[in-house]
Amino acid sequence: MLKNSKICTIIITIFLTIIMCVSCTPVYAADSLDEIMSGADTFIEKGKDKQTVDPKLLSSTSDMVFNTLLAIAIIIAVIVGMIIGIQFMVAGVEEKAKIKETLLPYVISCIVVFGAFGIWKIAVTILSSW
Repeated sequence: MLKNSKICTIIITIFLTIIMCVSCTPVYAADSLDEIMSGADTFIEKGKDKQTVDPKLLSSTSDMVFNTLLAIAIIIAVIVGMIIGIQFMVAGVEEKAKIKETLLPYVISCIVVFGAFGIWKIAVTILSSW
């Protein structure tokens, strides 16, 4: 057993060393400070030419994603709640105790999920008013 682990360690070390040697990429550094500055200026000018994000499009996309994810979360929460409820109604005394144990994580997860959606909506509302 110990011999196999040593062999595996040696093989992995060799393999990782080969990968590190093969995957080296060349670095193309600028020769002078003037080249670096001109490259930076070119980068900034390219950024100025780009169109800014349309706030209305961003807001509509955010609303669509928010509503879709909220609908999925509500459907999942209702289905899981129904399953837990049916199990609780049909279960015996010992099973009811186990089901009550699963009820706490369910409630906590619902609070976390819907709290996250609430925080998201508040953040979007506050940021859109700026």
